[in-house]
Amino acid sequence: MKVGVLGGGRMGAGIAHAFLLAGCDVAVVERDEKTMDAAAHRIRESIARSIERGTTGRSADELADALRVGEDPAAFAECKLVIEAVPEDRAMKAAALSRIERAAPNAVIASNTSSISITDLAASLRRPDRFLGLHFFNPVPASALVEIVVGSATGADGVERARGWVEMIGKTPIVVRDSPGFASSRLGLALALEAIRMLDAGVASAEDIDRAMELGYRHPMGPLRTTDIVGLDVRLGIAEELYATLGENFAPPALLRQLVAEGRLGRKSGEGFYKWETP
Repeated sequence: MKVGVLGGGRMGAGIAHAFLLAGCDVAVVERDEKTMDAAAHRIRESIARSIERGTTGRSADELADALRVGEDPAAFAECKLVIEAVPEDRAMKAAALSRIERAAPNAVIASNTSSISITDLAASLRRPDRFLGLHFFNPVPASALVEIVVGSATGADGVERARGWVEMIGKTPIVVRDSPGFASSRLGLALALEAIRMLDAGVASAEDIDRAMELGYRHPMGPLRTTDIVGLDVRLGIAEELYATLGENFAPPALLRQLVAEGRLGRKSGEGFYKWETP
């Protein structure tokens, strides 16, 4: 099976990684030579770590042969599935999806959006019945879940095929109706925003707020550390989207806005609520 990914950033690279390890041929398309080279490097490094850990039976040569990274969406022509993984911006995603449909008119097309309405994004497509959401989680290679988000025009056949593809890459699918924040982003963000408000009010330290959820509720990771891994800028973007659609419960806290303005974005910048080794 051949799979396409438009956007080779952290999420796109992780999605490509997952399908490569499952035995697929993967075409990744980026916007220019600089981002194309960065995407190729990112994916190859991720693959090398999987080989070192013994999590794949495919050799480095096999995986390299199965990966193509370029600038031309024509590489998607023979793909059965193409996933859009550009930044969480409504206009950018709509434009990206239109490019994919022109290049791969027979493919199932998916957006990796974590909060933008699938039904709204489908308005830019000629075949909205072949479009749905596939919400992967960061880091993709280690995550166990993928949300399949069903828009108002999404066909049942696409949903069933998506379920099979998610299971093929060793992850568990859940199917959710298109609604603000879907299931995971809405629940995860509600917890994260309240944790940020508590930190700002001096209720407890970041470490102790996280321990409360890890030890008291058996969460594998607390909401503030999770926010650092997701990216504070990503959390802010989702909060803005849900604030506009669901109201005051999702109003971004001033502390979150401040940290993003200061460039303290979490693990990817080296500091957020915690200090991290820069990647």
